Amino acid sequence: MSASRPAAVIVLAAGEGTRMKSRLPKVLHELCGRSMLGHVLAAAAELDPERTVVVVGHGRDQVTEHLKHAAPGVGTAVQDVQNGTGHAVRMAVEALRGQGVALSGTVVLAYGDTPLLTGATLTDLVAAHERAGNAVTVLSARVPDPDGYGRVVRGDDGGFTAIVEHADADADQRAVDEINSGMYAFDGALLSDVVTRLSTDNAKGEEYITDAAAILRGDGHRVDAAVARDWVEIQGVNDRVQLAEARRLLNDRLLTRLMRDGVTVVDPATTWVDAEVRVGRDSVVEPQTQLQGRTAIGEGAHIGPATVLSDTVVGDDATVSHTVAKEASVEEGATVGPYAYLRPGASVGPKAKVGTYVEVKNATVGEGSKVPHLTYVGDADIGVGVNIGASSVFVNYDGVSKSRTTIGDHARTGSDNMFVAPVEVGPGAYTGAGTVVRSDVPPGALAVSSGGQRNIEGWVMRKRPGSAADEAAQRANASGRNNDQ
Repeated sequence: MSASRPAAVIVLAAGEGTRMKSRLPKVLHELCGRSMLGHVLAAAAELDPERTVVVVGHGRDQVTEHLKHAAPGVGTAVQDVQNGTGHAVRMAVEALRGQGVALSGTVVLAYGDTPLLTGATLTDLVAAHERAGNAVTVLSARVPDPDGYGRVVRGDDGGFTAIVEHADADADQRAVDEINSGMYAFDGALLSDVVTRLSTDNAKGEEYITDAAAILRGDGHRVDAAVARDWVEIQGVNDRVQLAEARRLLNDRLLTRLMRDGVTVVDPATTWVDAEVRVGRDSVVEPQTQLQGRTAIGEGAHIGPATVLSDTVVGDDATVSHTVAKEASVEEGATVGPYAYLRPGASVGPKAKVGTYVEVKNATVGEGSKVPHLTYVGDADIGVGVNIGASSVFVNYDGVSKSRTTIGDHARTGSDNMFVAPVEVGPGAYTGAGTVVRSDVPPGALAVSSGGQRNIEGWVMRKRPGSAADEAAQRANASGRNNDQ
Protein backbone atom coordinates (compact mmCIF):
# COMPACT_ATOMS: atom_id res chain seq x y z
CA MET A 1 0.00 0.00 0.00
CA SER A 2 1.43 3.38 -0.98
CA ALA A 3 0.87 6.51 1.07
CA SER A 4 -2.14 8.63 0.22
CA ARG A 5 -2.12 12.39 0.06
CA PRO A 6 -2.13 13.69 3.67
CA ALA A 7 -4.82 16.07 4.78
CA ALA A 8 -2.21 18.31 6.36
CA VAL A 9 1.36 18.67 7.51
CA ILE A 10 1.88 20.70 10.68
CA VAL A 11 5.39 22.05 11.26
CA LEU A 12 6.25 23.42 14.70
CA ALA A 13 8.49 26.48 14.44
CA ALA A 14 7.51 28.69 17.37
CA GLY A 15 10.41 28.10 19.74
CA GLU A 16 12.99 30.75 20.62
CA GLY A 17 16.08 28.58 20.28
CA THR A 18 18.06 30.39 22.97
CA ARG A 19 21.09 28.14 22.55
CA MET A 20 21.67 29.56 19.08
CA LYS A 21 22.41 32.92 20.77
CA SER A 22 21.11 34.77 17.77
CA ARG A 23 18.81 37.62 16.80
CA LEU A 24 17.55 35.34 14.03
CA PRO A 25 14.86 32.77 14.91
CA LYS A 26 16.45 29.35 15.12
CA VAL A 27 14.49 27.81 12.25
CA LEU A 28 15.72 30.53 9.85
CA HIS A 29 19.40 29.66 10.20
CA GLU A 30 20.62 28.40 6.86
CA LEU A 31 22.50 25.38 5.65
CA CYS A 32 23.10 24.29 2.06
CA GLY A 33 21.13 27.14 0.58
CA ARG A 34 17.94 26.85 2.61
CA SER A 35 16.75 27.70 6.08
CA MET A 36 16.27 24.78 8.45
CA LEU A 37 12.55 25.37 8.10
CA GLY A 38 12.91 25.44 4.32
CA HIS A 39 14.50 21.99 4.31
CA VAL A 40 11.67 20.57 6.41
CA LEU A 41 9.05 22.15 4.15
CA ALA A 42 10.82 20.73 1.08
CA ALA A 43 10.62 17.26 2.62
CA ALA A 44 6.96 17.79 3.51
CA ALA A 45 6.19 18.98 -0.03
CA GLU A 46 7.15 15.55 -1.35
CA LEU A 47 4.00 14.22 0.36
CA ASP A 48 1.89 16.67 -1.68
CA PRO A 49 -0.33 17.46 1.35
CA GLU A 50 -3.63 19.23 0.89
CA ARG A 51 -2.33 21.97 3.17
CA THR A 52 0.74 22.79 5.21
CA VAL A 53 0.65 24.88 8.38
CA VAL A 54 3.67 26.31 10.17
CA VAL A 55 3.15 27.21 13.82
CA VAL A 56 4.98 30.47 14.50
CA GLY A 57 5.70 32.23 17.76
CA HIS A 58 9.09 33.66 18.62
CA GLY A 59 10.21 35.99 15.83
CA ARG A 60 6.97 35.28 14.03
CA ASP A 61 7.18 38.37 11.81
CA GLN A 62 10.57 37.23 10.50
CA VAL A 63 9.40 33.66 10.01
CA THR A 64 6.19 34.75 8.28
CA GLU A 65 8.11 37.09 5.97
CA HIS A 66 10.54 34.29 5.15
CA LEU A 67 7.65 31.97 4.26
CA LYS A 68 6.24 34.50 1.80
CA HIS A 69 9.32 34.02 -0.35
CA ALA A 70 10.49 30.50 0.52
CA ALA A 71 7.10 28.74 0.63
CA PRO A 72 4.31 31.09 -0.48
CA GLY A 73 1.63 28.38 -0.42
CA VAL A 74 2.16 27.53 3.25
CA GLY A 75 -0.20 28.80 5.94
CA THR A 76 0.62 29.83 9.49
CA ALA A 77 -0.87 29.48 12.94
CA VAL A 78 0.23 31.65 15.86
CA GLN A 79 1.30 30.35 19.24
CA ASP A 80 1.58 33.55 21.25
CA VAL A 81 2.74 31.77 24.39
CA GLN A 82 4.98 28.76 23.91
CA ASN A 83 3.08 26.40 26.18
CA GLY A 84 4.31 23.06 24.88
CA THR A 85 4.18 21.00 21.74
CA GLY A 86 0.60 19.88 22.33
CA HIS A 87 -0.50 23.47 22.69
CA ALA A 88 1.28 24.34 19.41
CA VAL A 89 -0.53 21.55 17.58
CA ARG A 90 -3.82 22.70 19.08
CA MET A 91 -3.16 26.21 17.70
CA ALA A 92 -2.69 24.71 14.23
CA VAL A 93 -5.86 22.62 14.47
CA GLU A 94 -7.85 25.63 15.68
CA ALA A 95 -6.46 27.79 12.87
CA LEU A 96 -7.57 25.21 10.32
CA ARG A 97 -10.95 24.91 11.99
CA GLY A 98 -11.28 28.69 11.78
CA GLN A 99 -10.76 28.39 8.03
CA GLY A 100 -13.59 25.86 7.84
CA VAL A 101 -11.23 22.88 7.48
CA ALA A 102 -12.42 19.70 9.19
CA LEU A 103 -9.44 17.38 9.27
CA SER A 104 -10.16 13.95 7.85
CA GLY A 105 -7.32 11.79 6.70
CA THR A 106 -3.72 11.69 7.79
CA VAL A 107 -2.04 14.61 9.51
CA VAL A 108 1.75 14.63 9.80
CA LEU A 109 3.55 16.49 12.58
CA ALA A 110 7.14 17.63 12.03
CA TYR A 111 9.58 20.15 13.51
CA GLY A 112 11.20 23.14 11.84
CA ASP A 113 14.63 22.45 13.31
CA THR A 114 15.19 19.01 11.71
CA PRO A 115 16.82 19.94 8.38
CA LEU A 116 18.07 16.43 7.63
CA LEU A 117 14.54 15.04 7.40
CA THR A 118 13.70 13.58 3.98
CA GLY A 119 10.48 13.22 2.06
CA ALA A 120 11.18 9.50 1.71
CA THR A 121 11.08 9.01 5.48
CA LEU A 122 7.84 10.98 5.78
CA THR A 123 6.36 8.92 2.95
CA ASP A 124 7.36 5.72 4.77
CA LEU A 125 5.74 7.04 7.95
CA VAL A 126 2.45 7.83 6.24
CA ALA A 127 2.42 4.48 4.41
CA ALA A 128 3.07 2.52 7.62
CA HIS A 129 0.41 4.55 9.45
CA GLU A 130 -2.26 3.96 6.85
CA ARG A 131 -1.33 0.35 6.18
CA ALA A 132 -1.85 -0.52 9.86
CA GLY A 133 -4.90 1.69 10.31
CA ASN A 134 -3.34 3.43 13.30
CA ALA A 135 -4.77 6.32 15.26
CA VAL A 136 -1.24 7.63 15.65
CA THR A 137 2.11 6.40 14.42
CA VAL A 138 5.25 7.59 16.13
CA LEU A 139 8.31 8.19 13.95
CA SER A 140 11.06 6.49 15.91
CA ALA A 141 14.74 5.88 15.28
CA ARG A 142 17.43 3.53 16.52
CA VAL A 143 20.32 5.68 17.71
CA PRO A 144 23.85 4.88 18.88
CA ASP A 145 23.41 6.96 22.04
CA PRO A 146 19.80 7.23 23.28
CA ASP A 147 20.75 9.12 26.46
CA GLY A 148 18.25 11.90 27.18
CA TYR A 149 15.63 10.74 24.67
CA GLY A 150 12.21 9.28 25.34
CA ARG A 151 12.31 5.54 24.69
CA VAL A 152 9.84 3.60 22.57
CA VAL A 153 8.84 0.60 24.66
CA ARG A 154 7.55 -2.49 22.87
CA GLY A 155 5.90 -5.63 24.16
CA ASP A 156 7.04 -9.22 23.69
CA ASP A 157 5.28 -9.31 20.32
CA GLY A 158 7.20 -6.23 19.14
CA GLY A 159 4.14 -4.02 19.30
CA PHE A 160 4.22 -0.49 20.66
CA THR A 161 3.24 -0.12 24.32
CA ALA A 162 4.46 3.29 25.47
CA ILE A 163 6.86 6.21 25.25
CA VAL A 164 8.86 6.57 28.46
CA GLU A 165 10.88 9.70 29.06
CA HIS A 166 14.52 9.17 29.97
CA ALA A 167 14.09 10.54 33.48
CA ASP A 168 11.25 8.08 34.16
CA ALA A 169 12.85 5.03 32.52
CA ASP A 170 14.14 2.06 34.52
CA ALA A 171 17.44 0.34 33.75
CA ASP A 172 15.93 -2.04 31.18
CA GLN A 173 14.11 0.78 29.41
CA ARG A 174 17.24 2.94 29.33
CA ALA A 175 18.99 0.12 27.50
CA VAL A 176 16.50 0.49 24.64
CA ASP A 177 18.05 2.23 21.60
CA GLU A 178 14.75 3.09 19.87
CA ILE A 179 13.80 6.66 20.64
CA ASN A 180 10.86 8.97 19.97
CA SER A 181 11.65 11.59 17.33
CA GLY A 182 8.68 13.74 18.34
CA MET A 183 7.25 13.43 14.83
CA TYR A 184 3.97 11.62 14.18
CA ALA A 185 1.30 10.64 11.70
CA PHE A 186 -2.20 11.09 13.16
CA ASP A 187 -5.72 10.26 12.15
CA GLY A 188 -6.90 13.82 11.56
CA ALA A 189 -10.33 13.49 13.18
CA LEU A 190 -8.87 11.85 16.29
CA LEU A 191 -6.12 14.48 16.49
CA SER A 192 -8.71 17.27 16.43
CA ASP A 193 -10.32 15.71 19.49
CA VAL A 194 -7.27 14.62 21.46
CA VAL A 195 -5.56 18.05 21.41
CA THR A 196 -8.49 19.37 23.45
CA ARG A 197 -7.82 16.72 26.13
CA LEU A 198 -4.13 17.29 26.79
CA SER A 199 -3.28 18.04 30.39
CA THR A 200 -0.88 20.59 31.88
CA ASP A 201 -0.48 18.47 34.99
CA ASN A 202 3.29 18.15 34.75
CA ALA A 203 6.43 19.81 36.06
CA LYS A 204 6.43 22.54 33.41
CA GLY A 205 2.68 23.05 33.27
CA GLU A 206 2.70 22.56 29.49
CA GLU A 207 0.66 20.55 26.99
CA TYR A 208 2.74 17.77 25.45
CA ILE A 209 1.84 16.07 22.18
CA THR A 210 3.54 12.90 23.47
CA ASP A 211 0.56 12.49 25.81
CA ALA A 212 -1.71 12.13 22.78
CA ALA A 213 -0.38 8.65 22.03
CA ALA A 214 -1.18 7.45 25.58
CA ILE A 215 -4.66 9.02 25.51
CA LEU A 216 -5.55 7.46 22.16
CA ARG A 217 -4.20 4.08 23.22
CA GLY A 218 -6.23 4.34 26.42
CA ASP A 219 -9.31 4.95 24.27
CA GLY A 220 -8.66 1.61 22.61
CA HIS A 221 -7.21 2.97 19.38
CA ARG A 222 -4.22 1.41 17.68
CA VAL A 223 -0.89 3.16 18.28
CA ASP A 224 2.43 2.07 16.81
CA ALA A 225 5.90 3.31 15.89
CA ALA A 226 7.65 3.29 12.50
CA VAL A 227 11.46 3.33 12.48
CA ALA A 228 13.14 6.01 10.34
CA ARG A 229 15.48 4.90 7.55
CA ASP A 230 18.43 6.78 9.05
CA TRP A 231 18.57 8.04 12.61
CA VAL A 232 20.43 11.22 11.63
CA GLU A 233 17.29 12.49 9.91
CA ILE A 234 15.46 13.04 13.15
CA GLN A 235 18.22 15.06 14.81
CA GLY A 236 17.17 18.52 15.89
CA VAL A 237 19.54 21.48 15.71
CA ASN A 238 19.79 23.47 18.92
CA ASP A 239 23.07 25.37 18.67
CA ARG A 240 25.68 26.38 16.11
CA VAL A 241 27.81 23.32 16.72
CA GLN A 242 24.89 21.09 15.79
CA LEU A 243 24.13 23.38 12.84
CA ALA A 244 27.64 22.85 11.49
CA GLU A 245 27.33 19.10 12.01
CA ALA A 246 24.03 19.05 10.16
CA ARG A 247 25.50 21.14 7.36
CA ARG A 248 28.33 18.66 6.86
CA LEU A 249 25.95 15.68 6.88
CA LEU A 250 23.60 17.35 4.41
CA ASN A 251 26.47 18.40 2.16
CA ASP A 252 27.81 14.85 2.15
CA ARG A 253 24.36 13.61 1.16
CA LEU A 254 24.13 16.10 -1.71
CA LEU A 255 27.63 15.30 -2.98
CA THR A 256 26.96 11.57 -2.83
CA ARG A 257 23.88 12.08 -4.98
CA LEU A 258 25.90 14.07 -7.54
CA MET A 259 28.68 11.49 -7.69
CA ARG A 260 26.20 8.66 -8.12
CA ASP A 261 24.67 10.64 -10.99
CA GLY A 262 27.98 10.75 -12.84
CA VAL A 263 29.75 13.85 -11.50
CA THR A 264 33.39 13.69 -10.41
CA VAL A 265 33.95 15.47 -7.10
CA VAL A 266 37.70 15.45 -6.58
CA ASP A 267 37.68 16.33 -2.89
CA PRO A 268 34.31 16.07 -1.13
CA ALA A 269 35.85 17.35 2.10
CA THR A 270 36.41 20.83 0.61
CA THR A 271 33.49 20.98 -1.81
CA TRP A 272 30.16 22.53 -0.80
CA VAL A 273 26.90 22.48 -2.73
CA ASP A 274 23.44 23.82 -2.02
CA ALA A 275 20.28 21.77 -2.17
CA GLU A 276 19.02 23.23 -5.45
CA VAL A 277 22.31 22.97 -7.36
CA ARG A 278 22.29 20.82 -10.50
CA VAL A 279 25.40 19.38 -12.17
CA GLY A 280 25.43 17.34 -15.39
CA ARG A 281 27.22 14.04 -15.82
CA ASP A 282 30.92 13.91 -16.68
CA SER A 283 31.46 17.31 -15.11
CA VAL A 284 34.41 17.66 -12.73
CA VAL A 285 34.28 19.71 -9.56
CA GLU A 286 37.74 20.50 -8.21
CA PRO A 287 38.68 21.13 -4.54
CA GLN A 288 37.70 24.23 -2.56
CA THR A 289 34.67 24.89 -4.74
CA GLN A 290 31.28 26.17 -3.58
CA LEU A 291 28.17 25.86 -5.73
CA GLN A 292 25.42 27.99 -4.26
CA GLY A 293 21.75 28.85 -4.76
CA ARG A 294 20.28 27.60 -8.02
CA THR A 295 23.53 27.17 -9.86
CA ALA A 296 23.13 24.82 -12.83
CA ILE A 297 26.09 23.21 -14.59
CA GLY A 298 25.88 21.29 -17.84
CA GLU A 299 27.62 18.10 -18.90
CA GLY A 300 31.38 17.78 -19.24
CA ALA A 301 32.13 21.08 -17.52
CA HIS A 302 35.22 21.63 -15.40
CA ILE A 303 34.64 23.75 -12.29
CA GLY A 304 37.35 24.91 -9.91
CA PRO A 305 39.52 24.69 -8.04
CA ALA A 306 38.82 27.52 -5.59
CA THR A 307 35.63 28.66 -7.34
CA VAL A 308 32.40 30.11 -5.94
CA LEU A 309 29.34 30.08 -8.21
CA SER A 310 26.08 31.52 -6.93
CA ASP A 311 22.87 31.33 -8.99
CA THR A 312 25.04 30.91 -12.07
CA VAL A 313 24.45 28.83 -15.22
CA VAL A 314 27.41 27.05 -16.83
CA GLY A 315 27.03 25.32 -20.19
CA ASP A 316 28.35 21.99 -21.44
CA ASP A 317 32.13 21.58 -21.66
CA ALA A 318 32.84 25.00 -20.16
CA THR A 319 35.79 25.62 -17.84
CA VAL A 320 35.57 27.91 -14.81
CA SER A 321 38.67 28.14 -12.62
CA HIS A 322 39.54 30.20 -9.52
CA THR A 323 36.46 32.33 -10.18
CA VAL A 324 33.71 34.08 -8.24
CA ALA A 325 30.43 34.39 -10.14
CA LYS A 326 27.00 35.55 -9.08
CA GLU A 327 23.85 35.54 -11.23
CA ALA A 328 25.96 35.06 -14.33
CA SER A 329 25.98 32.72 -17.32
CA VAL A 330 28.84 30.90 -19.03
CA GLU A 331 27.85 29.22 -22.26
CA GLU A 332 29.01 26.03 -23.93
CA GLY A 333 32.75 25.62 -24.32
CA ALA A 334 33.62 28.97 -22.76
CA THR A 335 36.63 29.50 -20.49
CA VAL A 336 36.63 31.69 -17.39
CA GLY A 337 39.57 32.39 -15.12
CA PRO A 338 41.77 31.91 -13.36
CA TYR A 339 40.99 34.75 -10.97
CA ALA A 340 37.97 36.17 -12.75
CA TYR A 341 34.94 37.88 -11.23
CA LEU A 342 31.54 37.60 -12.94
CA ARG A 343 29.00 39.92 -11.37
CA PRO A 344 25.22 39.89 -11.91
CA GLY A 345 24.23 40.13 -15.55
CA ALA A 346 27.56 38.86 -16.90
CA SER A 347 27.12 36.58 -19.90
CA VAL A 348 30.05 34.77 -21.47
CA GLY A 349 29.14 33.41 -24.90
CA PRO A 350 29.98 30.06 -26.50
CA LYS A 351 33.72 29.39 -26.75
CA ALA A 352 34.46 32.86 -25.40
CA LYS A 353 37.23 33.57 -22.91
CA VAL A 354 37.28 35.73 -19.80
CA GLY A 355 40.78 35.50 -18.44
CA THR A 356 43.01 36.37 -15.53
CA TYR A 357 42.00 39.28 -13.31
CA VAL A 358 39.02 40.22 -15.45
CA GLU A 359 35.81 41.57 -13.95
CA VAL A 360 32.57 41.49 -15.94
CA LYS A 361 29.35 43.16 -14.81
CA ASN A 362 26.02 43.46 -16.66
CA ALA A 363 27.78 42.74 -19.92
CA THR A 364 27.85 40.19 -22.73
CA VAL A 365 30.96 38.68 -24.24
CA GLY A 366 30.06 37.29 -27.67
CA GLU A 367 30.85 33.92 -29.16
CA GLY A 368 34.56 33.27 -29.54
CA SER A 369 35.52 36.66 -28.12
CA LYS A 370 38.41 37.08 -25.71
CA VAL A 371 38.95 39.35 -22.74
CA PRO A 372 42.22 37.78 -21.63
CA HIS A 373 43.86 39.94 -18.97
CA LEU A 374 43.50 42.64 -16.32
CA THR A 375 40.31 44.26 -17.59
CA TYR A 376 37.04 45.67 -16.26
CA VAL A 377 34.01 45.17 -18.51
CA GLY A 378 30.97 46.95 -17.11
CA ASP A 379 27.68 47.63 -18.91
CA ALA A 380 28.91 46.52 -22.31
CA ASP A 381 28.06 44.39 -25.31
CA ILE A 382 31.05 42.73 -26.95
CA GLY A 383 30.30 41.11 -30.29
CA VAL A 384 31.51 37.92 -31.98
CA GLY A 385 35.22 37.18 -32.43
CA VAL A 386 36.46 40.28 -30.61
CA ASN A 387 39.80 40.59 -28.83
CA ILE A 388 40.04 43.10 -25.97
CA GLY A 389 43.60 44.19 -25.14
CA ALA A 390 45.07 43.83 -21.67
CA SER A 391 44.54 46.44 -18.95
CA SER A 392 41.42 47.96 -20.51
CA VAL A 393 38.59 49.65 -18.66
CA PHE A 394 35.01 50.12 -19.80
CA VAL A 395 34.30 53.47 -18.16
CA ASN A 396 30.57 53.11 -17.52
CA TYR A 397 29.85 55.60 -14.74
CA ASP A 398 29.88 59.41 -14.98
CA GLY A 399 29.11 59.96 -11.32
CA VAL A 400 25.36 60.15 -11.89
CA SER A 401 24.30 57.41 -14.28
CA LYS A 402 25.71 54.39 -16.06
CA SER A 403 25.94 54.00 -19.83
CA ARG A 404 26.80 51.15 -22.18
CA THR A 405 29.65 50.46 -24.54
CA THR A 406 29.27 48.38 -27.69
CA ILE A 407 32.17 46.61 -29.40
CA GLY A 408 31.25 45.30 -32.87
CA ASP A 409 32.02 41.88 -34.30
CA HIS A 410 35.67 41.04 -35.00
CA ALA A 411 36.96 44.32 -33.60
CA ARG A 412 40.49 44.42 -32.13
CA THR A 413 41.18 46.80 -29.28
CA GLY A 414 44.66 47.65 -28.04
CA SER A 415 46.07 47.31 -24.55
CA ASP A 416 45.43 49.96 -21.92
CA ASN A 417 42.29 51.29 -23.63
CA MET A 418 39.60 53.35 -21.94
CA PHE A 419 36.09 53.13 -23.43
CA VAL A 420 34.19 56.16 -22.10
CA ALA A 421 30.52 55.23 -22.38
CA PRO A 422 28.25 55.71 -24.17
CA VAL A 423 30.45 54.79 -27.09
CA GLU A 424 30.51 52.30 -29.95
CA VAL A 425 33.43 50.64 -31.69
CA GLY A 426 32.20 49.41 -35.06
CA PRO A 427 32.61 45.93 -36.53
CA GLY A 428 36.13 45.21 -37.73
CA ALA A 429 37.54 48.37 -36.17
CA TYR A 430 40.89 48.63 -34.38
CA THR A 431 42.06 50.84 -31.52
CA GLY A 432 45.67 51.60 -30.73
CA ALA A 433 47.44 50.88 -27.44
CA GLY A 434 46.74 53.50 -24.79
CA THR A 435 43.74 54.91 -26.62
CA VAL A 436 40.97 56.71 -24.75
CA VAL A 437 37.88 56.11 -26.87
CA ARG A 438 35.49 59.00 -26.27
CA SER A 439 33.70 58.99 -29.66
CA ASP A 440 32.26 56.26 -31.86
CA VAL A 441 34.76 54.41 -34.06
CA PRO A 442 33.40 53.64 -37.56
CA PRO A 443 33.55 50.07 -38.89
CA GLY A 444 37.01 49.17 -40.12
CA ALA A 445 38.64 52.34 -38.75
CA LEU A 446 41.70 52.65 -36.50
CA ALA A 447 41.25 54.88 -33.45
CA VAL A 448 44.25 56.45 -31.70
CA SER A 449 44.22 59.25 -29.16
CA SER A 450 47.88 59.86 -28.31
CA GLY A 451 50.48 61.98 -30.16
CA GLY A 452 53.96 60.98 -31.13
CA GLN A 453 56.48 60.05 -28.47
CA ARG A 454 58.81 62.85 -27.21
CA ASN A 455 62.02 62.17 -25.27
CA ILE A 456 63.42 64.84 -22.89
CA GLU A 457 67.14 64.19 -22.77
CA GLY A 458 68.97 64.53 -19.42
CA TRP A 459 65.76 64.83 -17.35
CA VAL A 460 66.92 62.36 -14.65
CA MET A 461 70.33 64.01 -14.29
CA ARG A 462 68.66 67.40 -13.71
CA LYS A 463 65.64 66.31 -11.64
CA ARG A 464 66.98 63.26 -9.75
CA PRO A 465 70.68 63.90 -9.27
CA GLY A 466 72.47 61.29 -7.17
CA SER A 467 69.63 58.77 -7.40
CA ALA A 468 70.12 55.14 -8.39
CA ALA A 469 68.45 55.98 -11.70
CA ASP A 470 70.90 58.84 -12.29
CA GLU A 471 73.87 56.62 -11.51
CA ALA A 472 72.61 53.87 -13.83
CA ALA A 473 72.01 56.36 -16.64
CA GLN A 474 75.48 57.89 -16.26
CA ARG A 475 77.09 54.43 -16.36
CA ALA A 476 75.13 53.56 -19.51
CA ASN A 477 76.07 56.87 -21.17
CA ALA A 478 79.73 56.42 -20.24
CA SER A 479 79.69 52.87 -21.59
CA GLY A 480 78.15 54.11 -24.81
CA ARG A 481 80.82 56.76 -25.23
CA ASN A 482 83.59 54.22 -24.65
CA ASN A 483 82.06 51.91 -27.23
CA ASP A 484 82.00 54.74 -29.78
CA GLN A 485 85.73 55.44 -29.32
